[in-house]
Amino acid sequence: MQQNVYIILANGRVFEGKPFGAEGETLGEIVFTTAMTGYLETLTDPSYYGQIVIQTFPLIGNYGIIPADFESDSPKLKAYVVREWCQVPSNFRSEGDLDTFLKQHNIVGVYGVDTRELTKIIREVGVMNAKITTNLDNIEKDIAEINHYKITDAVRSVSFHRRDNREAVNGLNSEESDPDHYRVVLWDFGAKENIHRELVKRGCHVITVSADTSAKEILDFQPNGIMLSNGPGDPADNPEIITELAKLAESRLPIFGICLGHQLLALAQGAKTAKLKYGHRGANQPVKDLKTGRVYITSQNHGYAVITESLPSDARLRFQNANDGTCEGIEYQNMPAFSVQFHPEASAGPLDTGYLFDQFIDSMRKDC
Repeated sequence: MQQNVYIILANGRVFEGKPFGAEGETLGEIVFTTAMTGYLETLTDPSYYGQIVIQTFPLIGNYGIIPADFESDSPKLKAYVVREWCQVPSNFRSEGDLDTFLKQHNIVGVYGVDTRELTKIIREVGVMNAKITTNLDNIEKDIAEINHYKITDAVRSVSFHRRDNREAVNGLNSEESDPDHYRVVLWDFGAKENIHRELVKRGCHVITVSADTSAKEILDFQPNGIMLSNGPGDPADNPEIITELAKLAESRLPIFGICLGHQLLALAQGAKTAKLKYGHRGANQPVKDLKTGRVYITSQNHGYAVITESLPSDARLRFQNANDGTCEGIEYQNMPAFSVQFHPEASAGPLDTGYLFDQFIDSMRKDC
């Protein structure tokens, strides 16, 4: 008979389920995503570092494991919670099942949980820490451990290894004379692979650099533009990156920031950020373009937002969340830079805002 597993919330609530994936206990910040498709992208999105992820869609794993759809080389989340997982996936691209994948990457899984009730608690109380365990003998000790948990070194933990920087640049030398190709430095704070794909699709030579790269090192690559990637954690926990980004902004090179990159650029320009009650995670977040009045459906994954009232005078709010009014995009008047909180490279998700990559290409073209 299969052993029960328990999810203990910081507020003392306990949910009972069944284990799958890797065995063991784990601690994390528990969050939910409302995406109906794209569980592979969710599992491999580095922005979930340190978190226990709940899928609100009831059946997960039905099209199996497809490595070509991964957003990074391995999952960075702490655990995965679903109502039901599909044991016999059906897809001509599938190379395995969800249970085996989680075991391979040592990710704890829980199924058979009332994910609807769990999600309602997070919506009403707010994001909190949680523990997954098979033992309820000492709840008080568990609660103390849960409350002590904090996500640390998030960006550094998911940013890729620095040695690849030079290898990336070496491959460009023979093609750098092509006037229709732009050299873009992708500053990796936990970048989703599809950001790289969207740039390459538009003919860019992409040089990926690690989070601890300095502004001088980035400028030494002589890029035509800078892409600031998504990533995990509290943006204010990265003072060194914010300092280097402020220096980089003075170069007046075109800059495009996504998600964490959007937040870091705002902090580098003097704005402030704050933690949201339960964040925006899913593929159905409505965002209004304040310039045109059009509303886009976007993919998002973040727990922090830029405080609109803190924006400097030379920054203009361009996009706004249609649900809660939070900042979703900024245009800067003092430099050729813009940023968005949502994911225009959405995979899986709506492709409504993919044109922003074209806007970034246009800004590099004007700068040349």
